[in-house]
Amino acid sequence: MASRVGMWEEMRAKTVSFWLVVLVLSSLFCWVAASVSYDKKAIIVNGQRRILISGSIHYPRSSPEMWPDLIQKAKEGGLDVIETYVFWNGHEPSQGKYYFEGRYDLVRFLKLVKQAGLYVNLRIGPYVCAEWNFGGFPVWLKYVPGINFRTDNEPFKWHMQRFTKKIVDMMKSERLFESQGGPIILSQIENEYGPIEYELGAPGRAYTEWAAKMAVGLGTGVPWIMCKQDDAPDPIINTCNGFYCDYFSPNKAYKPKMWTEAWTGWFTEFGGAVPHRPAEDLAFSVARFIQKGGSFINYYMYHGGTNFGRTAGGPFIATSYDYDAPLDEFGLLRQPKWGHLKDLHRAIKLCEPALVSADPTVTRLGNYEEAHVFQSKSGCAAFLANYNPSSYAKVSFRNMHYNLPPWSISILPDCKNTVYNTARLGAQSATMKMTPVSGRFSWQSYNEETSSYEDSSFTTVGLLEQINTTRDVSDYLWYSTAVKIGSNEGFLRSGKYPILTVLSAGHALHVFINGQLSGTAYGSLENPKLTFSQGVKLRAGVNTISLLSIAVGLPNVGPHFETWNAGVLGPVSLNGLNEGRRDLSWQKWSYKVGLKGEALSLHSLSGSSSVEWVEGSLRARGQPLTWYKAIFNAPGGKAPLALDMGSMGKGQIWINGQNVGRYWPAYKATGNCGACNYAGTYRETKCLSNCGEASQRWYHVPSSWLNPSGNLLVVFEEWGGNPAGISLVEREIESVCADIYEWQPTLMNYEMQASGKVNKPLRPKAHLWCAPGQKIRSIKFASFGTPVGACGNYHEGSCHAHKSYDAFERSCIGMNSCSVTVAPEIFGGDPCPSVMKKLSVEAICS
Repeated sequence: MASRVGMWEEMRAKTVSFWLVVLVLSSLFCWVAASVSYDKKAIIVNGQRRILISGSIHYPRSSPEMWPDLIQKAKEGGLDVIETYVFWNGHEPSQGKYYFEGRYDLVRFLKLVKQAGLYVNLRIGPYVCAEWNFGGFPVWLKYVPGINFRTDNEPFKWHMQRFTKKIVDMMKSERLFESQGGPIILSQIENEYGPIEYELGAPGRAYTEWAAKMAVGLGTGVPWIMCKQDDAPDPIINTCNGFYCDYFSPNKAYKPKMWTEAWTGWFTEFGGAVPHRPAEDLAFSVARFIQKGGSFINYYMYHGGTNFGRTAGGPFIATSYDYDAPLDEFGLLRQPKWGHLKDLHRAIKLCEPALVSADPTVTRLGNYEEAHVFQSKSGCAAFLANYNPSSYAKVSFRNMHYNLPPWSISILPDCKNTVYNTARLGAQSATMKMTPVSGRFSWQSYNEETSSYEDSSFTTVGLLEQINTTRDVSDYLWYSTAVKIGSNEGFLRSGKYPILTVLSAGHALHVFINGQLSGTAYGSLENPKLTFSQGVKLRAGVNTISLLSIAVGLPNVGPHFETWNAGVLGPVSLNGLNEGRRDLSWQKWSYKVGLKGEALSLHSLSGSSSVEWVEGSLRARGQPLTWYKAIFNAPGGKAPLALDMGSMGKGQIWINGQNVGRYWPAYKATGNCGACNYAGTYRETKCLSNCGEASQRWYHVPSSWLNPSGNLLVVFEEWGGNPAGISLVEREIESVCADIYEWQPTLMNYEMQASGKVNKPLRPKAHLWCAPGQKIRSIKFASFGTPVGACGNYHEGSCHAHKSYDAFERSCIGMNSCSVTVAPEIFGGDPCPSVMKKLSVEAICS
């Protein structure tokens, strides 16, 4: 070990090539140079230091038919790298049986990234967290004898190494590592393990050392990283995850400063409001990281996608994993975020020669203002920052004056001309709409049977934990027991029904008394445990109490995965009988895993024909535990599709046998929804929407899942919603907006001046463009002066140029796209000469 330490000490003084450690039989170390290396400044690809912009796109969260378009839009947005986890439970659903097809065709996805000319950061994990069911671990792993997850435990390490090696060997056989000419330039082992290691102590530290040595020993030819792992062993690079990472420094001076998860927003949970992160703050956080010497940024997520089927974790994570990402759940551009970041990336790339060859010199420009200057033989680049969240700043830098909006950074690729400010949106904004594209569905129904004591799968004394019983093959587990009520019970005469109390580890519960729904209870992401306690209508004689316990995704984060539980663990009791309280916990209970409709595969084309469905006036209305099916034809057009489930309660959706996911629009969002100011430190509770409404109303239907005609839609409704309100909708742009300040810095202005094509500053332009196939139908709003509000809700301010509409009506109506120069003479003159003005415009697309 001493010789290794000495070697690393020697390497600190120079560029650290990434050397792979291979333990041979003689216990000697063999060092092999690779085509990807690193030093304190950056990742080095084929001898060149790179500022790398990356984005997370998780292949199972979209259809393979979407992948090329997503990757191309990421490239057009200025990305160099695509980052993805590898999802163990998707690839090995049962032990030793592997699956790499459909949405899990990892090799196909990576080859598409390579075809687009982008690199890959492959986060093998194999723990992923990611709001994914069981954190990506296969549930069968929980039942390996003697296992303890993510610690110095031999059964766990054996299986983790086996799967990690399988993935690495697959990548090697397809020649996908950069050292083989492939796109993979980085790999990750483990994931956000630092906090768990701290909690576990010595076994956690031993596991970290083992995982690092195991990974490096696989000989990939590219560097390995560990995120949120301050003690990542050499030569592994430790990296940062968070809303801001400018404060972060790697654990060794010769490692680059990397940000593996720049959170573009936050996930949505059933019952929670929908989070949004302003584009201005996200750009500000990235510029802060770059100005502090950061050289690798990955947006988590760049495209969030959809938690199809039962893949959502949490519990209570919504089916939508939109994440307020630059590409929305449906793969469309989220504007202005996508465009604003694209402009940021272009500005950063103009600075790249200076960034990778110099360390920043920091100069204070005021109480809240400072300059970071990168000066080298390759050039000069400067970042001027104003950290004040409420006030503009006018600063002097190199004998010139610069105006900095609150909470913003200006980028000067030549230390003179501003090409970009994080708080000034040059990109257009857009509002989206969901438009029905088909008539009402013609529904048929089938009532799911309430499980009774007689039709159980098995009977035992006491209450069983749900996941151990179902092995997660279904969300549903029936608990049924018989309760005998004597004819002399007082409540039979008084009408004051006894109170049934059920304590459950989660996540939702429907209580049936003698086959009739008596009540429902459910938890939340913050507190999945629940208590049902209310009066129940019992009769003299034998009564059947049936409890349908429902899992809403398995937890994805925390220690001791093997100990987590769900279901009715008790106690279960009746209060208000002549005897007082009767404990039902330890009497005989019968169990049935899943629903009868699941066993019959009613969601499939073949299974749906195995029962008699009821239609027309006889169809069930508002009944709990009801299956509905309809046949429909695919609409024309290329717009992304979704199902509007706003009229339903809770359940699951299938189209042509494929599980769209869980729906739960009846769980209304709580939170503090209000005005959203980009300035000031962002947190996931800051900019929320949908309070008092469904957390998720629309459910993505990939177009590739549909046939031209004869598509089977099946819905299982737990609560009793109204299927007549379900409709197929398409997502499209409703309106586009621009918010441009006069003399706002632009990349085009800088490039024109730098090329010598113009010798004076150019006025900025407002660019508007609808989606392909759309045209600008009308101008909803236009004001040059001091307009207020946001896209979709603009108002004139105290200063307004009365010819603001004219230029747009001349240049834009009937066009797919248009641009108008932001200058007073365009709008009939300067309406208020001594005031800083801006243009706000909204155009309707159709």
